[in-house]
Amino acid sequence: MKLTIFAICAILAATAAYENSDIKSGRIETCRGCSLNRLPEVKRFVMDDAPFYNDLVVNFISGAPPELVLLGESDNELERLPLSQLTRQECNDLLQERGFTKKNKDKEL
Repeated sequence: MKLTIFAICAILAATAAYENSDIKSGRIETCRGCSLNRLPEVKRFVMDDAPFYNDLVVNFISGAPPELVLLGESDNELERLPLSQLTRQECNDLLQERGFTKKNKDKEL
């Protein structure tokens, strides 16, 4: 019984044991059409906003639901966050809450 409780605690600690400072980069995984076309707010975020964030890439994967994948050192996956139920503004807020910043427009030119 004690071993089971310890194992559950260890699993919970491992899955939630990171802070925003542990996030080094991120990627958005989504299909280019199918489900993304049914989510106009998320589609506008993915196509129009996401490319302008530092340390964030968009990967189009056939059939993949839209998710934000948070990455730590050596691209270790920290967490996957579904974006399907979020508005465009909520997607932007989520990135900023996790420490992502927008690219400096002067550097782009």
